[in-house]
Amino acid sequence: MRKEVLLAIHILAAGATARAADAWPQFRGPTGQGDAQEERLPLEWNESEGIKWKTSLPGRGWSSPVVANGRIWLTAAVEHAKDEAKRAELLKSYEKLPVKEQFLQFDSISLKAIEVDFESGKILREISLFERESPPPIHGLNTYASPTPVLDIKTGRLFCHFGTFGTCCIDTNSGEVIWERRLELDHVVGPGSSPALYGNLLIVPNDGIDRQYIAALDAATGRTVWERSRPPIRESNTDQHKAFATPLIIEVNGRPQAVIPGAQWFVAYDPLSGAELWRIEHGSGFSNIARPVFDGRLLFLNTGLGKAQLWAVRSDGAGDVSETHVAWRETRQVPAMSSPALSNERIYMVSDGGVASCLDSETGKTLWRERMPGKYSASPLTGGGRVYFWSHEGRTTVIADSEKFEVLARNEVDGMLMASPAAVDGNLLLRTDSALYRVMGR
Repeated sequence: MRKEVLLAIHILAAGATARAADAWPQFRGPTGQGDAQEERLPLEWNESEGIKWKTSLPGRGWSSPVVANGRIWLTAAVEHAKDEAKRAELLKSYEKLPVKEQFLQFDSISLKAIEVDFESGKILREISLFERESPPPIHGLNTYASPTPVLDIKTGRLFCHFGTFGTCCIDTNSGEVIWERRLELDHVVGPGSSPALYGNLLIVPNDGIDRQYIAALDAATGRTVWERSRPPIRESNTDQHKAFATPLIIEVNGRPQAVIPGAQWFVAYDPLSGAELWRIEHGSGFSNIARPVFDGRLLFLNTGLGKAQLWAVRSDGAGDVSETHVAWRETRQVPAMSSPALSNERIYMVSDGGVASCLDSETGKTLWRERMPGKYSASPLTGGGRVYFWSHEGRTTVIADSEKFEVLARNEVDGMLMASPAAVDGNLLLRTDSALYRVMGR
């Protein structure tokens, strides 16, 4: 049942025909849930061992690598400042500032797509996409290239999204920009939501402080096919209206759903028409970042900032099902940044401060909870009987996929790990703040 559900989500989300091991077409992989579907993943590595290649990258970005047909694609933002020394110092020290001052301001940004050869690590192309003068400041933890692009393996097109700064489609063979759009809104802290592909529709969440809506763009032309406003939000503070979640497209009773968490509400939409299928009020949460996961019956969704909670909800509702379709809630050590992972009827997650938890997915019972060193934003990955956690400090903790907490390895690379890695053909692709690594599998 579990494998059938993952296969269905893989087909719904990307329409891809390549084997899961050969491609990683979107945020969190073929299923969109961080399941590598791979038995040969690496266990141990460091800067001098287990690395096939390491490639320096231009600019900054927390978008994940996407991969198909022996080519890796990433997005990046090259930031320009009149005083480069001051820019470098600010990047190092923003965490020491008061919370309200932890923002980075630049004179201009150049947004681009980067193509890397999977075998050699050589940068093949840098495609300039958007130039923006005097962009709004972003939070120090964020970048202007945090949303992950989407690859349509069948058509060879890449969809790059930079939030309000631009959305476009690239022909990966020619490098030609097919179309571009500007979906304007005020992120306040910078962009975060990644788009999702369903058939010929690119579904894009737009949850700012000024507007909250979902748009579906024609993948061939970029024109808007439908647009749907979010449910009303009662909070008067507009900072608590924003969200940064990525849609998960699932099938329930033969009908597709695009499940997209937002401020105050979890909502499922018909991806073809934008019609709202069901909603659940989750309280006063906002700035939702985690992508949902789905086990075929229950959806697992994060309420976001405030005090993050993990909710398990039944997916077969209609209308407002806040009182009828919540199976359980977890309120302890739930991450605000990273998404959960689902494997063998267990939920794995790690709080921003480094407390990892394993829950029974059916009941919500805590099976174990343990502290790991470091801070965490990247989403965990499962595969080969293991669970991989990635810390800001460049450390990967590998544990057994088990009801007992067992550390199998701890591995370190230079730089920050905040982008969620990809798994392709037994290899891991790790993006740090300055480089891309290919870590070799067994």
